[in-house]
Amino acid sequence: MMANFSDLKIPILENWPMSDYTFTKTGGPADYLAFPETTAQVGQLIKRAYQQQVPVTVVGNASNLIIRDGGIAGLVILLTRIEEIQHQDQQLIVTAGTPLMTVSEAAYRAGLTGLEFAAGIPGSVGGAVFMNAGAYDGEVSDVITEITVINASGEFATLRGPEIHFNYRHSILQEQPLTVVSATFSLKPGDPAKIRQTMDKFNQRRAEKQPLDLPSCGSVFKRPPHHYVGPLIQKAGLQGQIVGGAQVSMKHAGFIVNIDHATATDYLNLIKLIQKTIWDKFQVKLVPEVRIIGREVTQPK
Repeated sequence: MMANFSDLKIPILENWPMSDYTFTKTGGPADYLAFPETTAQVGQLIKRAYQQQVPVTVVGNASNLIIRDGGIAGLVILLTRIEEIQHQDQQLIVTAGTPLMTVSEAAYRAGLTGLEFAAGIPGSVGGAVFMNAGAYDGEVSDVITEITVINASGEFATLRGPEIHFNYRHSILQEQPLTVVSATFSLKPGDPAKIRQTMDKFNQRRAEKQPLDLPSCGSVFKRPPHHYVGPLIQKAGLQGQIVGGAQVSMKHAGFIVNIDHATATDYLNLIKLIQKTIWDKFQVKLVPEVRIIGREVTQPK
């Protein structure tokens, strides 16, 4: 797919493997991979892609993400160079490329409570808004009051409250071709010592229970009604199951880890195996929480 972005003076790589950026260390090449440094540049890229009828995919930290081995058609915009936090009274206004755990630390330093649950979540603010990220009974929808987005033609808009369509692991970004570029977190004053204590407790829990030492895409499945994913997978005898270089984590069965040069296809085949087994044994449908994008691998004829 041919496109022209050269006059925008924004760093862009062509046909570049996304495995260099994903937490799973898997994923095929992006036709074009852009590294904007301002929200204005994001708007320029999206507008130019729209004019040339080039598909756009926006990626934050690429943590809760699987990119198929066929790569991504068109333009991929990586937001990791856009990291800024503004503190205004009890609000933090944060660009989409900022890691959520960085925002949690900033809230602690400002003596603001409400983001302790996010202390160890590795995703970016943009990704957190996209999927309404959460942990330990907290979700970003509890504290985000407005977002700034760019539509498919490069125009900016602000969405507030119910307009964001937050639900369990869901937001309006999954419904419409919108790109979030910033979010406003509305928090409350708190005791810094208690905030730190809670954050440390959550981080310790993660370190004890999650396979943080191996590449993974984080929690793979949404929690089904009346069940917990990890115990279901254990009960089905799938903990430790290996497909290619991907394995159901021995530390937490809700995670899939890359133990030996896994491909995205290995991950996806293992996900399918888990879904089929859990359905056959328990009639419970497991729906991926991880975002799965990109092209299927082209098979030789």
